[in-house]
Amino acid sequence: MISIVPRLKTAVLNVPAIKNNDMIYKFLDSPVGPFTIHFWAPSFKWCISLANIADMSRPVEKVSTGQQIAITATGILFTRLSLVVVPINYNLASVNVFMAGTGMMQLYRKYDAGILMDFMEKDESSAGKKE
Repeated sequence: MISIVPRLKTAVLNVPAIKNNDMIYKFLDSPVGPFTIHFWAPSFKWCISLANIADMSRPVEKVSTGQQIAITATGILFTRLSLVVVPINYNLASVNVFMAGTGMMQLYRKYDAGILMDFMEKDESSAGKKE
């Protein structure tokens, strides 16, 4: 039993307009092309970076420090990973560079406002109430 994606890929690649256009054919037939998860995962990951840019207009007190640390760390780690694994995925690398950058910008906003470590203070104050 063959799944739908390979059949769809074969049908699309056999269209004369695509067959005759070398650049489009190579893109569609690529190991990181639109018929693979290697294309769609980074494409949807751009939504996280765009949401982070939209959060630049939010008051800095409402931005989660933990979330921004996670976004920054994920961006840095997965940028490296996307350049090491085969096939090299430049779309994934670019979205992760952008993700790390937007996370660092948000963390700088919190640092500049003097509330970067606000999540630590909340933990300490709640720990003191339990005693």
